[in-house]
Amino acid sequence: MTEKLRLDIPILLPEVNTAADACVQILIEQIAGKEGVEDAHVVAGVDGEPARLCIHYDPDILPLPRIRDLIAAAGARISERYGHAVWQLDIPHQRRARSIAERLRTLDGVIEAEASATGTVRVEFDRSATSEATLKGKLDKLQTGGARPERDSRADEHAGHDHEGGAFGANTELIFSLLCGALLAGGYLIGKLLTVPAWLPFACYLGAYFFGGLFTLREAIENLRLKKFEIDTLMLVAAAGAAVLGAWAEGALLLFLFSLGHALEHYAMGRAKQAIEALAKLAPRTALVRRDGELREVPVEDLAVGDIVIVKPDLRLPADGFLIKGVSSVNQAPVTGESIPVDKRPVSDADAARANPDKVNAAHRVFAGTINGNGAIEIEVTRKSSDTTLAKVVKMVSEAETQKSPTQRFTDKFEHIFVPVVLALAVILLFAGLVIDEPFRDTFYRAMAVLVAASPCALAIATPSAVLSGVARAARGGVLVKGGAPLENLGSLTAIAFDKTGTLTSGTPRITDIVPAHGVTENELLAVAVAVESLSDHPLARAIARDGRERLGGKPVPEADGLDSLTGRGVSARVGGETVLIGKAEMFGAEGIAPLSDAMQKTIARLREGGRTTMVVRRGDRDIGAIGLMDTPREAAKIALARLHELGIKRLIMISGDHQKVAEAIAGQVGIDEAWGDLMPQDKVEAIKKLRSEGKVAMVGDGVNDAPAMATATVGIAMGAAGSDVALETADVALMADDLSHLPFAVGLSRTARAVVLQNVIVSLGVVALLVPLTIMGLGIGAAVAVHEGSTLLVVFNALRLLAYRKEV
Repeated sequence: MTEKLRLDIPILLPEVNTAADACVQILIEQIAGKEGVEDAHVVAGVDGEPARLCIHYDPDILPLPRIRDLIAAAGARISERYGHAVWQLDIPHQRRARSIAERLRTLDGVIEAEASATGTVRVEFDRSATSEATLKGKLDKLQTGGARPERDSRADEHAGHDHEGGAFGANTELIFSLLCGALLAGGYLIGKLLTVPAWLPFACYLGAYFFGGLFTLREAIENLRLKKFEIDTLMLVAAAGAAVLGAWAEGALLLFLFSLGHALEHYAMGRAKQAIEALAKLAPRTALVRRDGELREVPVEDLAVGDIVIVKPDLRLPADGFLIKGVSSVNQAPVTGESIPVDKRPVSDADAARANPDKVNAAHRVFAGTINGNGAIEIEVTRKSSDTTLAKVVKMVSEAETQKSPTQRFTDKFEHIFVPVVLALAVILLFAGLVIDEPFRDTFYRAMAVLVAASPCALAIATPSAVLSGVARAARGGVLVKGGAPLENLGSLTAIAFDKTGTLTSGTPRITDIVPAHGVTENELLAVAVAVESLSDHPLARAIARDGRERLGGKPVPEADGLDSLTGRGVSARVGGETVLIGKAEMFGAEGIAPLSDAMQKTIARLREGGRTTMVVRRGDRDIGAIGLMDTPREAAKIALARLHELGIKRLIMISGDHQKVAEAIAGQVGIDEAWGDLMPQDKVEAIKKLRSEGKVAMVGDGVNDAPAMATATVGIAMGAAGSDVALETADVALMADDLSHLPFAVGLSRTARAVVLQNVIVSLGVVALLVPLTIMGLGIGAAVAVHEGSTLLVVFNALRLLAYRKEV
């Protein structure tokens, strides 16, 4: 499905009554900047209806789940009219997955549908035209072997199915294939070595046809219903042709090799699927909970927010939450990829942590699926089992399998052109007898052999298998990659832009300088600054409030009220009846605010020369002083950036709202190539657009303040995404740990994945290019099928190498 789609989404933003609201504009910026979006604009509502966000997009490049994530990250939600469902099926191979997706797209009300060879089926649908139950019922009819519902969770719109696949369960196709091979061998040996009636080896061959062709026949019938003429149909035609010609043994050999190749492909892709399923099994099934004064063991699904869970030493944690008792070190590698256990201690204020659990410090927060150390701990649950960080990662990784990479989009388009060309070639070969003197039997046989040889089986699985393995390996290493496009794009970046605060620096600035104006004491300056900044949650404000109180040593702080944030510049409030402004020097002398005094300008220049971030404090119409702060670089940043240079990233740029001198000071300490300072939030978006016009660029930030810039980049990368819904939703790639050292791992894995994809495509097309002329010159169907299926298995097992990719320390 490559045509552009138009989607009208009612804008559902909390407490927003106008389409011109700033939140709506931020939402448009985040979506309009993404590749694959042709246009995003607001259509005003009429007759009391809400305004609508109209998006024109290419679902192959930007699927609806990513649009859904970006909208959620901006604080909005898609109308309840649009449904989202993910099912888990038993899908034997990629061609079958593609058939299921194409069939689903033809159903009324389906906006998008994708399926992968690991069995994940994702559907986006319009509730006004269909329902999840209707789609599930129609999907069941598409399955081979019948489906039994295994679970059905309406809460998160995810359902699972367990497919027996036949008399022998999941291994039925493999067993049937082996039975086909045994009957083929038996019939051949009986006919050659024993003097028996002719019907006996014939019966063996007939049995081989049954066991080898049953699954192929089912697939061929389904493809014909879709008006598709794929390799399954070609194999049956070729086998039937061999039977008509009396070559029963050769036809049985063809079906044996083809069915065995399918079965082994299914088995190999199952290995990659198991790597993802292993994530879901990290969390324990039960939890030890204190309820009504006694301990009870309950299923994790029954845990409620606010429950107190006891975790004994060396056991896995059953839920997300924060510590209220006990001290221990927790191995967070299963979720964040951190190699060293992290020390955890109880929160000092449980009520404050309960009121705002997402703001709890990392030293107190824990995640489901992580492993407790040698101390018993008690945690208060902050999320239900379906909403934990681990559950979100498993869901996103599963859905990532269905999102196409640029190479896969290319191969799909190539197949649409290539297959009709092959069919035309086969038809032409059927008339070869008019040119060369040979019986029609031989001409027909050659045409069938060419059809088999030219079928792009390996090409269909070449990219999906590599994407699946790469996404699974990344998740195991604490990196969440949302699909094939970011996986491939990461490996072809020419530049990476970094936000400064919280990315290259620790994000916990400290006061380094206090410079009161003439006639003002240091305590007076600090008291006013602390009073105002205590009302703000900006990192610099928190630093001034925290360090300022320490320096005041208990001295009184006046009351402040009426805080007004001046985005990207500073804040204003009232203290003792006077207006107080605190912010960057650039805020003064613009938009009706009086300029700084000469003395204050000189103070600011001196502090900035020393690499300080500066904040001016003005009370009434007088500048009462300046405060200098310094944000310390992260220890791992310099090593990670050096490694990125080694991997071939040509440009590393820091973009910051801080003064240019401050930006350059930090850049010099961590090894950044270029520092771009004095940037407002909208300037960051323009900076990314400029970089993107020169090549592929990634934007690394925290996923909250940097969302528009991350959305505009080729790849948006969020750090410290564990526990942060906004970071998980905004980013194309999420580093689960708050650690930049995972970025070189992600880029290196992507480089390897790109190489594997290229190798697979070359092998796939190379085998076709080799076999077609050989079959025209007389290569038999059996040999063509053997090489054909061998190349399919080769690309699958080559892709599985990504599961063993090693992370350099």
